[in-house]
Amino acid sequence: MTPRLLLIDDDARLSAMLRDYLSQAGYAVECAESLAAGRERLLRENYDALVLDLMLPDGDGLDLTRELRANPATRSLPLLMLTARGEPMDRILGLELGADDYLPKPFEPRELLARLKALLRRAAPSSDDEVLRFGRLEIDLAARQARIDAKPCELTSYQFDLLVVLARSAGRVLTRDQIMDALKGHALEAFDRSIDVHVSRIRAAIEEDVKTPRRILTVRGAGYVFAKKQDADAA
Repeated sequence: MTPRLLLIDDDARLSAMLRDYLSQAGYAVECAESLAAGRERLLRENYDALVLDLMLPDGDGLDLTRELRANPATRSLPLLMLTARGEPMDRILGLELGADDYLPKPFEPRELLARLKALLRRAAPSSDDEVLRFGRLEIDLAARQARIDAKPCELTSYQFDLLVVLARSAGRVLTRDQIMDALKGHALEAFDRSIDVHVSRIRAAIEEDVKTPRRILTVRGAGYVFAKKQDADAA
C-alpha cells in the first residue's frame, strides 16, 4: 500500500519540490499551506505521517501538535517537524509536545526521505503478540500500547519504541548511542539530547506520581537503565 503523507508548509515552491521528490520515491503526498487547511484535511482524511512546518501564516505548528497529541485518533500519527527555527530550545519544545522527529531548514530531501522511512517503519503493525509485564506496567508489542493497570499510557510512536528498547534490556545500562542504534536509523544523532526529552515524557506517562519509584533510572555519565522491579511490584 502506498504511504499517504500530509505536508503542511506555506512555502509553495518547497512543497511542490518535496511532493515531486517523495512521489518518485513511492509516496502519495498532499500539501496544505496553512494550519486551517491542514486541520481540515486531517479531519477528512487518514494519513500515515505528517510533515509540519512550525511557522505558518495563521498560527504556530506547535499548537497543532498539541491538538493532535491530545486527540486519541491522532495521538500516534508519526509527526516530523520541519522548520527554519533551529535553536535547541525550539527542538526541545517540539519534542516535549510530542513530535517524533525534527528537521531544520535548509535540508537535503534525501535526509527527509530517510527520516520518514524510519518513522513509518517503526509505526508499522507488529506481528509479535508478546506482552512485556513489569508489575502494574504492561507493554503490548502487537497493539503498540503501554498500559498501567489496563489504562493506556499516552506515548508517541517513537516514545513507545524507545520504551521497548529499554524494557527489553531491563536491568542493563544503555548509553544514548546504544539506544539510537537499537532504534535502527532514527535520525536524531545530530541532536542526541532529544533522547533525554523523550525519556522524560515516557516517565510522565508510566510513572503514576512523584512518590512512585522511578521505572527508568538515569545513570550519570553512562545512560539509562530500566528497573526490573519497583517497590510497588513486590507488594
